[in-house]
Amino acid sequence: MQLPIQSQSSLYAEPWEVEATPDDLVEIARTADRAGFAYLACCDHVAIPRRLAAAMGTTWYDPVATLAHLAAVTEHVRLMSHVAIVGLRHPLLTAKQYATLDHLSGGRLILGVGAGHVPEEFEVLGVDFARRGPVLDETIDALRAALGPDEYPEHHGKCHDFSGLGQRPRPAQRRVPLWVGGSSPAAVRRAATRGDGWLPQGDPRDKLPARIARLRRLREEAGIEEPIVVGAITEALYIGEPSWPVGRRTLHGGPDAIAESLRAYHAIGVDQIQVRFRSRGRAELSDQMQAFAAEVAPHLNP
Repeated sequence: MQLPIQSQSSLYAEPWEVEATPDDLVEIARTADRAGFAYLACCDHVAIPRRLAAAMGTTWYDPVATLAHLAAVTEHVRLMSHVAIVGLRHPLLTAKQYATLDHLSGGRLILGVGAGHVPEEFEVLGVDFARRGPVLDETIDALRAALGPDEYPEHHGKCHDFSGLGQRPRPAQRRVPLWVGGSSPAAVRRAATRGDGWLPQGDPRDKLPARIARLRRLREEAGIEEPIVVGAITEALYIGEPSWPVGRRTLHGGPDAIAESLRAYHAIGVDQIQVRFRSRGRAELSDQMQAFAAEVAPHLNP
């Protein structure tokens, strides 16, 4: 699941998150850790322009700082950037931050990356927004080198060129999983040819089969034999019958009915699902997470 509180877009944030505290964030992470969730995810935006603030908000926690903080209070749950706009930063800077996070967390990092969509962020940081796609492609290649096992990584490209520069600590994982976010044709191609996983951005169920088929076809054409983890973001969930309006698009009801609905994702080729729960406060969210883990999740895996 993606963490609440750390990003507060009006598209998905609950009203209670505005007044939530760092302690709330910690307790939610601990609940996920105890309940056996696979990963917790944190978004990435540097600054939001006024023209987008009404929809996106300006609360966007830094993913490295947030995930490092939560790494210290959890033991098992993996820590993912969903997604880091790595084209905004030099890959050696990104590698230093995320390698340290992986080292400190004992190898729990999943590096999710994406192209970004806010021109003003790129402009203020001196990065060409129009070329963000090619820049991201090369940045992924550079990060593969910089997050690999070599203390002195090497990369020679059009945007970045480095060698003979050592970085320690190295990641705890020999290969940090790199998942590509986005549902555009370019993002699907990027995931197929460069990623260990694909994170579609809220595609409706009926759109996923065609995109998954294209993803696998492009990967096969590229001659890549390693499997790719295919993800999906589910509808908002509420376990049980709510006594308050959760929205007509929220999947709610008994655990068996919810599990049956979610199993359809596996049938169309999805390997992991990212879930979000409707809630009116931290306590209700924690209850929903625990109910999902105990009563729904055991019925999802084939």
